[in-house]
Amino acid sequence: MTHTPTDWTPTTTTYPDLAGKVAVVTSGSRGIGAASAAALGANDVSVVVVGRDRGAIDGTVEAVRGVGSQAIGVVADCTVEDDLLSLRQKIDDAFGSVDILAVFAGGNGMPVPTNTETSAHWREVVETDLTSTFLTVSTFLPGMIARRSGVIITMASAAARQAAKSSAAYAAAKAGVVALSHHLAAEFGPDGVRVNCIAPSAIENDKMRSWVPEAQRKALGETFPLGRIGQPQDVAAATLFLASSASSWITGVTLDVAGGKVML
Repeated sequence: MTHTPTDWTPTTTTYPDLAGKVAVVTSGSRGIGAASAAALGANDVSVVVVGRDRGAIDGTVEAVRGVGSQAIGVVADCTVEDDLLSLRQKIDDAFGSVDILAVFAGGNGMPVPTNTETSAHWREVVETDLTSTFLTVSTFLPGMIARRSGVIITMASAAARQAAKSSAAYAAAKAGVVALSHHLAAEFGPDGVRVNCIAPSAIENDKMRSWVPEAQRKALGETFPLGRIGQPQDVAAATLFLASSASSWITGVTLDVAGGKVML
């Protein structure tokens, strides 16, 4: 079965307080980002879908509009400061202030033996996963501080929480995202800005389905205490909760959306 952003349905839990807010979702064109964008749209949030593939971005924008909300798509590389400044200007012109920042851009988690790791690959992974998070937050944080209101949700990984088969570079970068999120939460909580982090384990997406046969995916799911691998909608549900006032007294938390594989 192929999962698309439109798998999110209005029958899923909704948060009325989200209505009318503006959210930015980086890496919003596919997988977790696309599902989260559609979930926010289903809660009457105006969504800015950010990615690097115009066709995929447009598909998510259409899905968000299909559940009745406003959406625009912006092509941007979150490791490039000028792209992020341009993104902020486009959002100001279209919607105004950003209330929810879902910093989901990242990747390069494929296994690489540490004894064959190169400095170039190490820097690329850290740039893609950690530096991009810092730059994105830095772009939108001043406005939230000025308004004394805002929610930031960052994306780590189970690889940051316990040893896994991903590369050491990816684990270190995602652990950096966790630490950065904790630091931001403590530093800017007094300014009315909440910062939380989501750390998913194995999530079924198009890439996984193309690389891993169904039988292997099923076998992998059986290694989890809850008996299955995750779906993008599982992470979208966590995103909604952390974005809403239902979590208004929660900040500095790393939420393991991991089917029980990670218990800390």
